[in-house]
Amino acid sequence: MQPDDIRSEFKNIISQCKTFDDLEGARVHLLGKKSALLNLFRSIQWLQIDEKKKLGRELNLLKNEIEFLLESTRSKLDSEARDKALSEKIDVSLPGVKYELGSIHPISQTAFEILDILDTLGFESVHGPEIEHDFYNFESLNISQNHPAREMQDTFYIAPNIVLRTQTSPVQIRAMLALKNPPFRIACFGKVYRRDQDITHSPMFHQIEVLHVNKNISFSDLKGTVTLIMKRLFSNKVQIRLRSSFFPFTEPSAEVDISCIFCNQSGCRLCGETGWIEILGCGLVHPKVLKRININPETYTGFAIGIGVERIAMLRFQIPDIRLFFENDLRFLSQF
Repeated sequence: MQPDDIRSEFKNIISQCKTFDDLEGARVHLLGKKSALLNLFRSIQWLQIDEKKKLGRELNLLKNEIEFLLESTRSKLDSEARDKALSEKIDVSLPGVKYELGSIHPISQTAFEILDILDTLGFESVHGPEIEHDFYNFESLNISQNHPAREMQDTFYIAPNIVLRTQTSPVQIRAMLALKNPPFRIACFGKVYRRDQDITHSPMFHQIEVLHVNKNISFSDLKGTVTLIMKRLFSNKVQIRLRSSFFPFTEPSAEVDISCIFCNQSGCRLCGETGWIEILGCGLVHPKVLKRININPETYTGFAIGIGVERIAMLRFQIPDIRLFFENDLRFLSQF
């Protein structure tokens, strides 16, 4: 039997297959050890080199055609079998299937609520890459290569100048460079990464950076914004305390404490018997940061607020261990 004879035969054989057993029989007949095609492959060894190449090429093409048609027919039979199964009568007396409904993750719940508060204050949400260049993550934020502030962050470097961002502040730099002319009122939400892990720290966590740059922005604007956010998140009764601190990209800088929401400042384990809980960091944007992005600090000032979403969520939901957020245990997540 010649290749043309096999070609004219296999289409007819496969087209008559109505079941998977028929298709398997056709496969064995056309491609099995005793098939005419395999016999032709065996005969190649007795031919001249040019004839070997020509016949070999033709037989390989023929084999591919057969395999393609077999697979196409198998897919067709599969589809017909599924359609038949779906068309069978449904027994309405069987009990229904209960589908479990999911819920929004507590971190997402907290982040969305903070962003909603900021939206009412006129802050626009912006996003940026999680794999960041050293310039945006450090240099533009007044943290030079040998600056001691880099020791505060154990960082994941991918290459000498490429890093998993340690904060969402680089997004502010990108946004200001893109927008060019103040005023800016932006909020950046996303994942950040630091090599740190215990019951209150995670190598990956979420942060919201708030930035407002305009003429005549003062520390009172910063305090007013922080106070409003905290009262909306916790209670109108919550009190705010600002303590002097240091951040390379703000000057002056402050740590923000809230009055303990668990003991009403009478002293408890969660507030370390002090009546206050540290909640976030903030400050007025450092003039050097504005200069780096060609904004005149004599004309414009601004404030920045860094909010750790997990920290807020842990306080609001009274979660003792940050790792619970990332273990995906439905017994824990279903509570929210």
